[in-house]
Formats: sequence, C-alpha cells, structure tokens
Amino acid sequence: MVMLCWRPSVKRDGSRRGGDPNGRFKGLMWYKDLGVHANGEFSMAVIQANNLMEDQSQLESGPLSSVKLGPQGTFVGVYDGHGGPETSQFINNAMFSNLKKFASEHQEISADAIRKSFLKTEEEFLSLVKGQWQEKPQIATVGSCCLAGVICSGLLYTANVGDSRAVLGRVDKAAKSVAAIQLSTEHNASIESVRGELRSLHPQDSQIVVLKHNVWRVKGIIQVSRSIGDAYLKKSEFNQAPLLARFRLPEPFSEPILSAEPSISVHKLSSKDQFVIFASDGLWDHLSNQEAVDIVHNHPRNGIARELIKAALHIAAKKREMRYSDLKKIDRGVRRHFHDDITVVVVFIDPYSMNRSSSRSSILSIRGGTPSSPKM
Repeated sequence: MVMLCWRPSVKRDGSRRGGDPNGRFKGLMWYKDLGVHANGEFSMAVIQANNLMEDQSQLESGPLSSVKLGPQGTFVGVYDGHGGPETSQFINNAMFSNLKKFASEHQEISADAIRKSFLKTEEEFLSLVKGQWQEKPQIATVGSCCLAGVICSGLLYTANVGDSRAVLGRVDKAAKSVAAIQLSTEHNASIESVRGELRSLHPQDSQIVVLKHNVWRVKGIIQVSRSIGDAYLKKSEFNQAPLLARFRLPEPFSEPILSAEPSISVHKLSSKDQFVIFASDGLWDHLSNQEAVDIVHNHPRNGIARELIKAALHIAAKKREMRYSDLKKIDRGVRRHFHDDITVVVVFIDPYSMNRSSSRSSILSIRGGTPSSPKM
C-alpha cells in the first residue's frame, strides 16, 4: 500500500553545505537551500497548496547503476501528481531504481534506458491499480506528470511526460546575460501541436479534445496528454463500475487515450551551461522561462529554489489583488485556489566536473515532501 504522507529523507553525505542535511520546514514549505551533487551544487524547495501534497521530488547523486564501475552522475526527478498523491509517491520510490536496473543492463546511461524506466514505472503502477481496483477503484483516476533529468559523462538527458518543465541557463557573453533554453517537451492540450497529435492518433473521435470553460482538455477531463497512472484513461477495464460514474466515459475505448511515452532530449554540456531549473507547472504558471533564469542568475545560489517560489507567489498574490503577506496566511486546501503545489530543483553545473569520467565524492539521496504542519 502506498503511504499517503511522508517526510523528506536524505541518505549519505548531504550535510556538507546548506545546514540541515534533511532540509527544513517553514510552514507549508520544505527546502534544502544548498547541497552538493556529483556535478556541482543544487538547491531544492517545495510549497504545498493542496490539502494533500501531490508534488514529489528527488535528487540522487553518485552511482547511476548497480554495477561497481558503472556510470556516475546526478539524477533529478519532479513528479506533479493529480487526483491524489499515490502516483507521484510511487514514482518517487520506483523511477530511480528502475533507471539503475536498465543502466546496469545497458552498461551505460542512454535515452533508451531512461525510456524503459518510464514505461516500467508505468507498468508497475498499473499493476498496483489492478490489485487494488475492487477495494479502491478511485486509484484508477490518480496520475502524475513525470520530469526526469540525468547528468552523466558530459551529457544532460531530459525526459518528460506531462507539463512540468526543465530550463537551461546558458551564458551569452556577447549580450552579457544568461539565455533561457527549454529542454523539455510538454504534453498539455492547451498547446496546439498537442491537440493536433491527439487528433491524428484518434481520427475517429471528434471529442478527443474539448474546450471546456475556456480550457482545452483531453476528453473534456484532463489537461495533460501523457502521464504515469490515470489508468481509467489507458485501459477500458478501469473505466467501468465500481469506478464512480462521473469519471467514466460514455463509450468503451480500445486504444489508450493517454500515453506514458516520454519525450527525451540529449544535450551535450558546454562551459556556457550554468544551471538547470527543474520545476512543476505551478512555477511556470507565474514565471516565464527567462524570468526564472534571470532570478537564478541575479541571486546567490544559497536558497535560490526558495527565491523562485517566493517570486511566483508574489505574482500569484498580485493576480488576485492581494498582498504576498496575506497569501502566506492562507492554509493548505484553500491555498489551491491561489496557486498549485510548486516544486523547484535548481542544479548548478560545474564545468570541471564534466571532464571527470566519474565523481565518487558526492553520494547523496534527497527527497522533497510534505510539510509537517499546515500552520504558517
């Protein structure tokens, strides 16, 4: 059974920078202001808005396989759940283990190993759904976006299903600035190309995407077209009783409506590449890519993930014509009317680390999670 609530955890030597190796809580926020990974430094922060925290995240540094002399590097995962926390929590416990397994089989990190990790995690979660279906049918409606980044051997792999985002900050010496380069591909029905993809995959279904209350949704239900979980939109067997009628489609389907196939990019890192921002869509609802990159570039590294969340919350408050100080007083649950759960992981890239075949000095496992108390 997947646990509904758990605290962030850190293993091994996460204590060298940034104070508390386990991160800290402050009201609805959990944060790790600064830590060390195999390829540089990092900063993490999470703010809760939902009654149950649906975002999960992790950073793993060190061995990326189970082979003794296998690949070394850094893995980052941001998992933005919807419908409940079960899927994002499951991914947080399964994705990296699956990656290590396939990296061991391939004897390297590769786009194919990452792809297999996504599909295996999906397969395992749908198996869990099947086992709990009769007693807990609503688990079929729970899903999660999944954004993963891997830095290894001078390459940055980015894989995504859903609408979380990874943005690279690259120095532009001529302009004396840092350019924002989006690395991830998003799968949200608000994007015209995504609607086109859905229509081409389901040519006989005129209702595959529906504009509902000025928001494009797949089957009028969900905004993302790819995810882990959401079994009720992938297998017709989960789109019937005992599932509540409001989740059921009027007609059975033979082909999955949503997909767990990740979009993967591979970027060769250079000395101009300074940092990567991995974040759930709660951040990007309020900040553009360039705005986020400029904030990171113009502020100290220590606490930069918190700084990004604070900037997003200031804008969220302004949109509702209220003060940031008043927004901070709103409790979880009600807070969701003002902003989403937000997860931010900023990974700084040390150019010197790219020249090392392995980095065995920074072995770390850290997971962001649910604040221990709803009070500010």
